[in-house]
Amino acid sequence: MHLSKKAEYALRATINLGIATEVGRVTVSGSELAEANRLPLKFVERILQELREAGIVETHRGKFGGYALAKPADQIGIGELVRLMDGRLAPICCASENNYQPCTCPDEDHCGLRMVMIDVRNAIANILDRYTVAQVVEVTLRKMRRDGIVPPFAPAEIFETKDILPKRKADPADGFLAGLSQLANFTQESHDIDRP
Repeated sequence: MHLSKKAEYALRATINLGIATEVGRVTVSGSELAEANRLPLKFVERILQELREAGIVETHRGKFGGYALAKPADQIGIGELVRLMDGRLAPICCASENNYQPCTCPDEDHCGLRMVMIDVRNAIANILDRYTVAQVVEVTLRKMRRDGIVPPFAPAEIFETKDILPKRKADPADGFLAGLSQLANFTQESHDIDRP
C-alpha cells in the first residue's frame, strides 16, 4: 500500500481537527490547518472540501468560522478516510475488496502474487479499520503532554513545555500501537490504584 499525499493530508487535517476539539477550539481555519501541517493552503482547502462533501467535516461561517468535525471523532475510522481519499487499501488492484479491477495475470484465481497481496490488504485493513480519529487524537495528546509539547491550536500558557530535540528516526516505540498499549497500561495502573 502506498498512502497518497492527498490521503496523508486528509488524515493530518482530520486528526488536527480532533485535537482542536479536545483543546477547546470550536473551529479552525483552513490556513491554520495548512500552517500547522506545513502544507500548501490550496491543496488543504480542496481536501477539506472533499471531507465536507463526505460528511467528515463541516464549515462554519462568520468571524470565528472555519472547519470542524461534522461527527464525533470516535465515529470516523482511519480506514474510512484512507479509502475515501485513495479508493483502495490493496497494493494491487486485483486484491482490492472495494475497488477490484482485473489484472494482467492469465489465471487470477491461482495467482500466488494475488494471494499474498490479499493477505497484505487484509493486514492493512485490520489495522486501519480498528482505530478511529478519537483514538489517534487521544494517544497523540497523551504523548505530547508527556513530552511537554503544546498541542496544535491550544493556548500555550496552559501547557508546560520542554526543550526537546526532534528525533530523526522512525523508532518502533513511537508507533501508534506502542502508544495505545502504553495508554492501556496507564489505564490499568490507574484502575489498580483506585481499588481498595
